[in-house]
Amino acid sequence: MKNELILGPILRYAGESDATIWVETDTACEVEARVEGSAHASPTFEVEGHHYALVRIIDLAPGETYEYEVFLDGEKAWPETDSGFPPSVIRTISPDGGFELAFGSCRVAAPHEAPHILGADEDSEGHGRDALYMLALRMMEEAHEEWPDALFLLGDQIYADEVSPATREFIRGRRNPEEPPGEEIADFEEYTHLYHEAWRDPTIRWLLSNVPSAMIFDDHDVNDDWNISEAWVETMRKRIWWDKRIIGAFMSYWIYQHLGNLSPRELEEDEIFNEVLSNNDATRVLREFAYVADREIGRSRWSFYRDFGKVRLIVMDTRAGRVLEEGDRAMIDEEEWRWIEDKANGDFDHLLFGTSLPFVMPYAVHHVETWNEAVCAGAWGKTAAKVAETVRQAVDLEHWPAFGGSFESLAELLRSAASGERSGGKPPASVTVLSGDVHHGYLAEMDLGGGAVAHQAVGSPIRNHLGRPERLVLRFGWTRLGKAIGKTLARLAGVEETKIRWRLVHDEPWFDNHISAMKLDGREARITVEKTVPEDEGKPSLRTILERRLA
Repeated sequence: MKNELILGPILRYAGESDATIWVETDTACEVEARVEGSAHASPTFEVEGHHYALVRIIDLAPGETYEYEVFLDGEKAWPETDSGFPPSVIRTISPDGGFELAFGSCRVAAPHEAPHILGADEDSEGHGRDALYMLALRMMEEAHEEWPDALFLLGDQIYADEVSPATREFIRGRRNPEEPPGEEIADFEEYTHLYHEAWRDPTIRWLLSNVPSAMIFDDHDVNDDWNISEAWVETMRKRIWWDKRIIGAFMSYWIYQHLGNLSPRELEEDEIFNEVLSNNDATRVLREFAYVADREIGRSRWSFYRDFGKVRLIVMDTRAGRVLEEGDRAMIDEEEWRWIEDKANGDFDHLLFGTSLPFVMPYAVHHVETWNEAVCAGAWGKTAAKVAETVRQAVDLEHWPAFGGSFESLAELLRSAASGERSGGKPPASVTVLSGDVHHGYLAEMDLGGGAVAHQAVGSPIRNHLGRPERLVLRFGWTRLGKAIGKTLARLAGVEETKIRWRLVHDEPWFDNHISAMKLDGREARITVEKTVPEDEGKPSLRTILERRLA
């Protein structure tokens, strides 16, 4: 019986001379990637009856393009016969060439026809056009040199708490949705269904087979408000279904997202990966690891970095590594923060920091979050603290400003990087924070003090419209009046105002589905943002709504 690919191939990592390709197969087998005359193979590993492999490819030349094929137990599985798609390729990084990183977050997996392609203003169930899908369609007509060199997905690739009609049907077929957690994801098996739904569309599958991808989770990958506070965690852990949900979340994230974030060298040194490979069935190993990852801060590190020539991307986990004790809250635990600071040292033309949650936000939102943290910690007494906790969870007050100490630490890290203190006096040409989560996009310039300047680029959503009320609130957040109200509220709670300043570099935030790209060439940096164009304006496509030189 012929083995089949369930998912993939997904090109996850591509360096100057190496790459990794991830697959899920229907049975145990040997997975082989053939790259223009050379063969690279890896056996699958098993988790709860599912089979996966991560093939490591070495000895490639920098700045080259290689077509590749995938074989399962010696039989060709990719490309599929008569697929109609161009061949899949690996493009290695040129240390001296230009580099383009596409990025975005918040992508609902849904069909690409009506009513799903309708916008929020047209149909409450519509999510609009998928910007990633539009990018793939354009790539099929372009030369390789015009493609993004890498793709950075900044969270909410899947929605465990807001599932599609197809996933609801899948849930009803295996358990009673009248019992908790209802029509939300319950365990590892249901998580695998979410990833299949998100990545199995033929056009998306082709894109992921060609563009190396880095990924980090956010709240909806697990549950809305995941790790927003100590009180929230205590409440969730009392629910009888929660352990299965969180264990399934970490297990699936490690397999489907985290493994591909690591370079071949890092994979060789990864203890959990090597332990998984050494077991015929790695279910127990990953279950135990997932439980500890949730319960013991500092036992696992999900942050990672990638180098693209003289460009460094440092991706910070702002969900799983939080310290949540009131009065001592931190976005990232101390040991992991030291790791991040260390990776920011060096001689780079450009330094990118990836964090699913925005660093600087509309001023009104910033001040309300600092106020809320202070009141939750007791600034207005115990009764007010309980009310503030309810507000925190109700309106998602959980971004960097809600972790005041961490906000100031990141501000100082950005300042020291942008001023050249971490690179022997020669600063990077640009320092940029890339974020998602908030379902609206913007580019802000940050004055960090002492002449140091950096940018915050928020790319959200790829596909998940906000409703009109939320849009009005966020627009108001950028106004002078919104800033004044928020600032007054924070001052009444005894919050000391941050010394950094920021401003939008365009008229107002954008709310359409969009995809962003950092285009870096030598010491030059440019950002481009493209939104999806509805079908009634011609052929569905992407339209540029911002192009700005950063360096």
